Amino acid sequence: MPSQEAWAGGPGSPADPADQGGSGGPGGPSEEKGLQIARDARSQDEGFGNFSAGMTMVLRNKKGQESVREVRVKVLEAEDDGNKSLFVFDQPRDARGTALLIHGHKDRPDDQWLYLPALKRVKRISSSNRSGSFMGSEFTYEDMTVQEVEKYTYRYLRDEPCGDGLDCVVTERVPVEKGSVYRRQLVWRDKASLRVWKVEYYDRKDAHLKTLTLGEYRQYLDRYWRAGSMAMVNHLTGKSTDLVWTDYQFGTDIDDRDFTRTGLRRVR
Repeated sequence: MPSQEAWAGGPGSPADPADQGGSGGPGGPSEEKGLQIARDARSQDEGFGNFSAGMTMVLRNKKGQESVREVRVKVLEAEDDGNKSLFVFDQPRDARGTALLIHGHKDRPDDQWLYLPALKRVKRISSSNRSGSFMGSEFTYEDMTVQEVEKYTYRYLRDEPCGDGLDCVVTERVPVEKGSVYRRQLVWRDKASLRVWKVEYYDRKDAHLKTLTLGEYRQYLDRYWRAGSMAMVNHLTGKSTDLVWTDYQFGTDIDDRDFTRTGLRRVR
């Protein structure tokens, strides 16, 4: 799921002056530190079990014209592999019942299926098609995948202020999967709680393609941080997509059968 990854409470790793902007060789200090930050963030979010939420998706073209989608989201935590996510569209009317199911994996590409109610068909999203737009938004199918630590290599870059009195650690992550649409991503996390506040996406030619900003965080069950807003801006097209998250519910009565290909056909 887009950057609703492991960001929860606990202190981030303090920056060493010697590491500021350090490049290091493979396995050097900056790589080790970048990986440790990602691992710390993940460990602080483990154990939530499941949650559901509502999501409003606002698509905006370069002229500022908007269209809105209403989505229900369910996430099921898995102990030994990546989490499972289900997105079900309620609005607009012509998209109602459309659903995306994701089975996350730590050591291989995620499995993704799209249910199209008009065709009564479940379509598998192949790895080669994950650069495509998800339901017309500025999020690709790759962006919707689970952001597992093992899917990237990491490098610590620097510490810097990141607004609202926050001190952030900036890391670079490079997708391990060769078919990724991105060459690299830069991630800003606050050091106090390791919440993601910004992600810059660079394409295969290393052009700055998109920027994701997150905000309106709330803490649930005295531990788990979740963003209430996300905004993805495409710098090449001038288009943007806002996600507004509401009604987070943890430990709900989620049916495991909803997270199957067969379950997609039963989604209402």
